[in-house]
Amino acid sequence: MTRRTGSAKRRRMIRLSTASPGFEPAFTALLGQARETTETVDQAVTAIIADVRARGDAALFDYTARFDRFTATTLRITERQIDAATAGIPAELQQALDLAATRIEAFHKAQLPADLKMTDSAGLTLGMRWGALDSVGIYVPGGKAAYPSSVLMNAIPARAAGVSRIAMCVPTPDGILNPLVLAAARRAGVSEIYRVGGAQAVAALAYGTTTIAPVDRIVGPGNAYVAEAKRQVFGRVGIDNIAGPSEVVVLADANNDPRRVAIDLMAQAEHDEAAQSILITDSAAFADAVAAAVLAEIPTLPRAAIAGASWDAHGAIVLVRNWDEAITLVDRLAPEHLQIMLPDAEALFARIKHAGAAFLGAFCPEAVGDYVAGPNHVLPTGRTARFASGLSVFDFLKRTTWIAADRAALDQIGPAAVALAEAEGLQAHARSISVRLQGKT
Repeated sequence: MTRRTGSAKRRRMIRLSTASPGFEPAFTALLGQARETTETVDQAVTAIIADVRARGDAALFDYTARFDRFTATTLRITERQIDAATAGIPAELQQALDLAATRIEAFHKAQLPADLKMTDSAGLTLGMRWGALDSVGIYVPGGKAAYPSSVLMNAIPARAAGVSRIAMCVPTPDGILNPLVLAAARRAGVSEIYRVGGAQAVAALAYGTTTIAPVDRIVGPGNAYVAEAKRQVFGRVGIDNIAGPSEVVVLADANNDPRRVAIDLMAQAEHDEAAQSILITDSAAFADAVAAAVLAEIPTLPRAAIAGASWDAHGAIVLVRNWDEAITLVDRLAPEHLQIMLPDAEALFARIKHAGAAFLGAFCPEAVGDYVAGPNHVLPTGRTARFASGLSVFDFLKRTTWIAADRAALDQIGPAAVALAEAEGLQAHARSISVRLQGKT
C-alpha cells in the first residue's frame, strides 16, 4: 500500500493509491505527519520577553550583539542608510518590485468593505462601521534567507486598510542591511524600520521600549522563537497566525508536462526541510514520470539539500481512481497552496471547500502568487485552512456596530428585552429599558 522508492540513490517519498486496501490508515498517517519544529523554546522566549519588558532598549542591544553578531549604537535604520543600501539595486529589480507592489495594492484595495446602515421594521437604525487599526508591526526574517516579497505582502494590505503607523523589525546579521528588503519597505510606504530580530523584536513591538512604541497587531513570518513569541504576546496585541512549514498540493492529469509538475513540487520543497509537496493524479504512468522528473531536478537546484530532504521526508504522490476522490482528499488536507492543472480547473475548484489559495490551470504555478499576481501569499498552513484565511485588508480593520432608537422603536422591542433580562436575574438591565417604555415609570 505505502511504498517508498528503492535504492539509496533515490528519494523515499510516499506513494499511495486509493485503490489499495490500506489506503485510509496510510493517508491518515500522512495527514498526521509532524512537520512543525520539535525545538522547545517556550521557556527561552518567556525569559526574553520578560527581559525586554524590564530593560527595554538595553536588552535589545544585548540580544542584537549576541544573536546577530553586531554591536549596534542605534536601533532605527535611517533614511540615509536606506538610501546607501538601495542605491546599487539594478533597475530591473526595482521595476519588478514596483510591478509586484502595484498589483498587490490594487487587489487589496478592491477588498475594502463598505459600512452598513439599515432601518428595520421596528424602526431601529442599525449599522456597522469599519475602521483601520492605529498601528501595526511587521516582522521580516533575516536568517537563512530574506524575503522582500513578504515585506510587500504584509505592509501593503495594512497601508490599503488605512493603518497610519507601520513599524518594521528586521534582523541584520553581522550588521549587513539587505537592500531588497529595504527597497520593498520603501515601496510599501514603510519608513519606521528597526534592526532587531527574534523574540526580542516581537516583545518590543508588543510592549514597547524607549525607542520602539508598541503596536496593536504583529504580522509576518519567523523562526520557532518568533512564532512562540507571537503566541505568548497574543492578547496583548493581535497577531496574524502561527505559521508552519509551507505546503502545496498539485492536481494534475497525464496531459501535463511531468517536468513542469516536478518543478512546481520542488518550488515548495526548496523552502524548508519541513515543507511538503503532494501530487494527486489519476494516472499511474504520469505519477512515475513525475517521480522520475523530481529525482532529475533536485540535483540541479542551488537548494538541493533542502529540497531533497523535504521530498524525502514529506513528499507524496497519491493515485486516485477519479477526481471526486481527489476533491475529498484535498478537503482533508486543507493545503496552504492548491494547484489544479486540469482542463476545467475552475469548475473543480468550485467543489473544493478548504484551501488557503488556489492556482488554476497549467500556466498558473503557485510561484506567481508568491510575487506578482496580487492576492496575498501569507496563508494558513498545517491544515488550518479548514478554519483560517490568508492575510488581507480585513486583518488590519476592525468592526464597530451601532444602534439608534427612538421611543416608538423601543416600545416595539423593549418588552422582550425586559423579559429576557428578568429571566437572567439582571434587574438593572431590565429596569434600564422599562423606565423608557411608553407609560412606564
